[in-house]
Amino acid sequence: MKRLVEYFEKPGHQNTQACLDILRQLIQDEGYKDAVVASTSGKTGVMAARILQGLDVNMVVVAHSAGFLEPNQDQFSDDARKEIEELGGRIYKGTILTHSIEAALAKEFSGTYPTTLIATTLRRLGQGVKVCCEIVMEAADAGLIAEGKAVVAVAGTAKGADTVAIVKSAASKRFLDLYVSQIVAKPG
Repeated sequence: MKRLVEYFEKPGHQNTQACLDILRQLIQDEGYKDAVVASTSGKTGVMAARILQGLDVNMVVVAHSAGFLEPNQDQFSDDARKEIEELGGRIYKGTILTHSIEAALAKEFSGTYPTTLIATTLRRLGQGVKVCCEIVMEAADAGLIAEGKAVVAVAGTAKGADTVAIVKSAASKRFLDLYVSQIVAKPG
C-alpha cells in the first residue's frame, strides 16, 4: 500500500481545514465508518460534523471533562453541542486517560506514574498522535465505537486539528490492543 502523508510546517489550528478535508476523503473514498474528533470548545467538532454531514459515518466528538481547567467549568459550548447533535454526531466528555488521578499524585508527590510515561512516550510521535490514541480509547470506553475497528482519528496540538491517524480501536482496559496503523497527517 502507498499513501501520501501530509506534513505540516508547524503545529496548530491553521491545519484544521486540511485535516478535516483528509478526514472526509478517507470516509468517502476508503469507506471508513467511524471518525473520532478531539474538540475542547466544540469548534473543531462542529467543523467536522458539517464536513461529514450526509455521509454514512459514526462521528464521535471527544471533549475534556467538566472541571478540567477549573472546578465546575465546562469548556464545551452548548451551541456547539446542539449543532453537532443536530448534524448526527455524538459527544463524549470525560477524563483524559493519561491525565487524571496520576497527574494529581505526580504533582503532590513528585513521582512518575505509568500513564505519565505512556503519554510522554506517545508525544515522541507528536501531541496529536497522543491525543488520537486517547480519544479512540475514550470513545471505545463509552461504547460509542466498537473495539477492533479501524477508526479515523483527528486531533491537534493546543487548538484546532493538525493530526489525522488511522487507529485500531480498543478500550483503555485493553490499551495494548490499540494500534496506530497509519499516520496520515501531522506536523513535521
